[in-house]
Amino acid sequence: MIDIKLIRENPEKYKSACKNKNVFADIDRLLKIDGELREVKQKLQEIVTEKNAIGKSIPKLDDSEKKEALGKLAAIKDEESEFSEKVKVLEPEFNHLLMHVAQPADEDVPLGKDDTENIEIRKEGSVREFDFEPKDHMQLGLELDMIDMERGVKLAGARNYFLKGDGALLHWAVLRFAMDYMTEKGYVPMAVPLLMRDHAMRGTGYFPGAEEQTYQMERDELSLVGTSEVPVTAYYMNEILAGDQLPKKFVAMSSCFRREAGAAGKDTYGLYRIHQFDKVEQVIICENDNEQSDKFHQEILANSEGVLKALGLPYRVVNVCTGDLGRGQAKKFDIETWMPSRNAYCETHSASKFYDFQARRMNLRYKDPRTKKNVFCHTLNNTVIATPRVLIPIMELYQNADGSITVPQVLREYIGGKEIIK
Repeated sequence: MIDIKLIRENPEKYKSACKNKNVFADIDRLLKIDGELREVKQKLQEIVTEKNAIGKSIPKLDDSEKKEALGKLAAIKDEESEFSEKVKVLEPEFNHLLMHVAQPADEDVPLGKDDTENIEIRKEGSVREFDFEPKDHMQLGLELDMIDMERGVKLAGARNYFLKGDGALLHWAVLRFAMDYMTEKGYVPMAVPLLMRDHAMRGTGYFPGAEEQTYQMERDELSLVGTSEVPVTAYYMNEILAGDQLPKKFVAMSSCFRREAGAAGKDTYGLYRIHQFDKVEQVIICENDNEQSDKFHQEILANSEGVLKALGLPYRVVNVCTGDLGRGQAKKFDIETWMPSRNAYCETHSASKFYDFQARRMNLRYKDPRTKKNVFCHTLNNTVIATPRVLIPIMELYQNADGSITVPQVLREYIGGKEIIK
């Protein structure tokens, strides 16, 4: 959420931000309602001041003056009730409109309409050249009895699957390696609830905007999370942290659920775009300082790159353009890992920087030890690893001519020491 004072000062900046991000927000209507609301609240304050003054004077008045003062007080209370009702009408619309305003992207974010205009920063690792006809992950998974898509669809519908045998073990190995990697770096591990109330979804910026992608349990007023970013970032919601205890660094492993609404016919083959997956997510809550945010943005990116390098997977890093940014993201780096069957680098990680956008929504603050004031925190998050999507490059890049798969060195201890899946 944006500080309304900043929108008042420079509405065109936020109109441009919404346009560049392909997000609709009625800034003019917001400012109109804001002006009306401020007038009504000012009038209410004047009424309260006058009411208090009359109340204090009544004991000192004679009977006739007291009767007149009580009559005036009754009239003022009626006026107060009228203006209070106006606030009740205006405030919900004001909050609704404010929730839709996009955060402006950083100046070094490329201007673009969608992910086709993201800018490559660098490539890491070399793409394998095969001296035999390689198979894709589904061929390998079926032949090695690692994946059963047919029964997943039979029981749960399209974009569902079973991982079995070495497929399940490889899936868990990736997650456990990623968790160990992050905890060794000092990130606090968390196991989180997967059903969230709407205020947590709104607080982290998923509502409004991602309702169509979310599995919602209307009967219980809960939603299944699409990422553990939601419970971890909202962990301290409506709290004031001690400034000298920042930054807070967390890593969480959870299942994630996405409806993939609007993705009919898109990426339907294999394990790339599915409804349920598991992810290790890193979240940082830090002080309200842009330089600190930039530093931690590089840190969470480096953490994910470290995992991919340890797995021996070639990837590239891209600076995500404005049209591919979310409403609250000031800047985002995507990591795209090479997938032979898709003959492309494909997204596997997203490192996002929000400044105080999420914290304002969540009322997440800290007491600055220097000024003793309560200040909104900054928040950042990034995927450490998401599986089974990352199994696509692992299986395809580590396959052998005989149809077997070599287990990456760093995963072998998590899969019983097995070196080859055959």
